[in-house]
Amino acid sequence: MDEMNKEVAELKEFYVGQEVTGKVVKVEDDQVLVDIGWKTDGIVPLNELSSQRIEQASDVVNLDDEFTLKIKKISDDEVILSKKVVDIEKTWSDLAEKLESGEVFDATVKEIVKGGLVVDVGLRGFVPASLVEVHFVDDFSSYLDTELSLKVVELDRSKNRVILSHRAVVEEKNEQQKEARLSSLAEGQVVEGKVARITDFGAFIDLGGIDGLVHISELAHEHVEHASDLLKEGETIKVKVLSVDQETERISLSVKATLPGPWENIEDKIKPGDVVKGTVKRLVSFGAFVELLPRVEGLVHISQISTEHIGTPQEVLEVEQEIEAKVLEVNEQEKRISLSMRELEVEKNQQELKSYEKDEDQGFSISDVIGDQLDQFK
Repeated sequence: MDEMNKEVAELKEFYVGQEVTGKVVKVEDDQVLVDIGWKTDGIVPLNELSSQRIEQASDVVNLDDEFTLKIKKISDDEVILSKKVVDIEKTWSDLAEKLESGEVFDATVKEIVKGGLVVDVGLRGFVPASLVEVHFVDDFSSYLDTELSLKVVELDRSKNRVILSHRAVVEEKNEQQKEARLSSLAEGQVVEGKVARITDFGAFIDLGGIDGLVHISELAHEHVEHASDLLKEGETIKVKVLSVDQETERISLSVKATLPGPWENIEDKIKPGDVVKGTVKRLVSFGAFVELLPRVEGLVHISQISTEHIGTPQEVLEVEQEIEAKVLEVNEQEKRISLSMRELEVEKNQQELKSYEKDEDQGFSISDVIGDQLDQFK
């Protein structure tokens, strides 16, 4: 009678829904026996071990493991326990905390389904296709059995709904990289970037987390019709930072500023005494500006245009006229080249005079030169 009362007393210590701590004393294929301090060992059936599909109990537990269990059923000779219910409760609680805090965590992709990915988060979590990456993904097969960093974006326990996002993690990381890169940029820096996008007005360059704009006027020293004439999407180029606006996140860049200027080393290309060809670009009261190389002009002073006196350059020259001139002076620092058409004309006249004098020395007479023409009048 005393033993019966003792058993009844022990029985009253436990009730359905109660959480207890148990230690695994035996692992069978379809169930686990757990010591919970009762008159007999508690039983955890295979389907109460995990929310995931398992083949045998040893897939999730080992001998002497200790964990919290919930009583599902109790009778005179046995108590049925569930590990799954406790784990699910804890998982929902953990996911709710992660949703509130925005915590990033890792989970393994278990299935590829229509519309996205199924991941194991202690529950069946779903990552919609639109929330997998920041870019479009055509085939998700490579994601199977891989770990993804995720954030909880939606929870609905009544519908057993757990929506996760890998895209949110990527976007957050990109934003952090963007802020770090933006703060590291300063006017005057020369950096490398990748051509991300070409437009009618220039090109956007990826500097590593943030894009900067190279206006078409900053692509080259010479005129450029379209950025695609010089750049290709995906290629890596050097650019100089012209300005950085931290508030608007606008970055102005220049390719031109990294290239040798049209006047750089001009003294090695054009020297005093050289005879050069050029195109008249501008006529002013004191002379004519002549383009010798792209964006390099020299000045023919009005006094150096002709051996004859002229009142204005327009008397001899016109815009877009091709001319030859002699280089008088080159100054790279002041970006100045002095030219003379007069010098060439003087030299030409001197050569003609010398040629004439030579002909005189050889005894030519007027009749020798025009004799044939006189014969026609005989």
